Amino acid sequence: MAKHILVVDDEPRYLRLLEANLRTEGYEVSVAQDGVQALDVFSAQPIDLVLLDVMMPRLDGFGVCQRLREFSNVPIVMLTARGEEQDRVRGLDLGADDYLVKPFSATELLARVRAVLRRAQPVTDSGQTRFFMHDNLRIDFARAEVWINEQAVSLSATEYRLLLQFAHHIGKILTSEDLLTSVWGVEYKSDKEILWVSIARLRQKLEEDAHNPRHIVTRSGLGYLMPPVES
Repeated sequence: MAKHILVVDDEPRYLRLLEANLRTEGYEVSVAQDGVQALDVFSAQPIDLVLLDVMMPRLDGFGVCQRLREFSNVPIVMLTARGEEQDRVRGLDLGADDYLVKPFSATELLARVRAVLRRAQPVTDSGQTRFFMHDNLRIDFARAEVWINEQAVSLSATEYRLLLQFAHHIGKILTSEDLLTSVWGVEYKSDKEILWVSIARLRQKLEEDAHNPRHIVTRSGLGYLMPPVES
């Protein structure tokens, strides 16, 4: 079944460009020209991915992203203007999974869409153990559920894949390149900005004190690790 993508942009030429290229690749496409319309379209039908422009009338892309994250983990790709680094960071911090910088080529667009949809696929663990415990953190591999102090934690597909890298390599330092290649794909191996924001979001959800983490620890100049739990 074709994946359904919602494209949100107030510039008609970008809207037409995005829709045409996505339909050519076999995706089902819905469109919206402002943030309020985007939320209405999203609520009316199942959506697999949102391509979301930042600057729009009535409700901007940041507002849409924030509202969607209140009830949905649908993958979101922010469309930002060239050089607006603060927009990219803010979008990622609000829960976006990725970003595209305008202007972009059809090839870049489709590669990013494929990468984000790939990361959104359910992760199955082939190991023998169903549960993973790390202090007050518990992962149920069979259901792809995460708990802190017996309270369920809502993670995006990308955040869950990132957490699994630490759980599967406990005690091992993972470099930024290791994590970017394993979770996002080899084409992201130099995109440390997206990793920094994702680590920060994961810590906010998992750590009692995000500035003094127990589950995901930074080793300055080396990378990150989940330290073994002291017995």
